[in-house]
Amino acid sequence: MNKYERLKNELETVGTGKMKAFGASMLPILKSGTLLTFQREQEYAVGDIVFCKVKGRYIDAHKITKRDANKGYLIANNHGFENGWTKVIYGRVILGEYENRIIYRKG
Repeated sequence: MNKYERLKNELETVGTGKMKAFGASMLPILKSGTLLTFQREQEYAVGDIVFCKVKGRYIDAHKITKRDANKGYLIANNHGFENGWTKVIYGRVILGEYENRIIYRKG
């Protein structure tokens, strides 16, 4: 079971989970290597940073940029690259920790 499958399972069974995210796609909000805490929600909103699946690929921490009643949620990184539309969101980031400091918090 890879880290995405493990997190998906935790969110589906417990409702929360943690995973480190790597890469520069969410700079300056999240740094590469940030430990993210995710929480499953009933509803997600534009601006939420989420763990989801787009076109069969796991996306560990990108933003919802639009919502559409038929298409679902448009997912993009913090630099304007759109991954695509999805209806499959597993959870949203509620906390980001980098080098033992909180760098992101969403209530």
